[in-house]
Amino acid sequence: MGGEISREVIRAALGRTTYDRFLVYVMGPYKSFNLNYVLSEEERAEIDIEEFPSPIRRLFQSRDEIDGALALLRRVQGSLRANPGVNAFLAVDIGIDTDDVDAATQSIEYARASNATIFVLPFLGHNFGVGEEAGSVLERLSETHGDRIVFVHEATVTSEMIRAARARWDLRVETYDDEQELRKRVRLFIADIMNRELHGDLDRLD
Repeated sequence: MGGEISREVIRAALGRTTYDRFLVYVMGPYKSFNLNYVLSEEERAEIDIEEFPSPIRRLFQSRDEIDGALALLRRVQGSLRANPGVNAFLAVDIGIDTDDVDAATQSIEYARASNATIFVLPFLGHNFGVGEEAGSVLERLSETHGDRIVFVHEATVTSEMIRAARARWDLRVETYDDEQELRKRVRLFIADIMNRELHGDLDRLD
């Protein structure tokens, strides 16, 4: 498979929503950063986790815990599909094999086809790969889709990539302290895009 991934290909892979043709690409880390997977048993035995500040203790989540990063993206996606009812999706929902189209190209094409693209960067996320893909999207689409893209990062996340992207592409960046605030900021961004499409400030994609 080659070339652009059309809006119809994306919509065909998704269920119906109230605003079925308003596509929202939700992007972020699928894996949480967990020091339990990095440190050896001997190293972990020498560490008193309770001595660390709360944000650092969060890096030692249970090995058995359902991965928080992907679960967060799914909850954000589900909340958007329910309210305001847009067709939010993750890259894995479309079912295109990376042997056919590599992950970076898929992200560019999904963002190109979407009415809005949201990058969610939680504190516990493995954000390096996401940053690379986000850079590829911005490099290719910032002039044509820059107004349709937002980074929403947890307040405890600091990133040179985000600062550089904001300076280079005038990227819209929001922060959140908890999941409730994350959902609020994302909904406000989408409402703004829908309103701008409705009143002609942004072109309708179809």
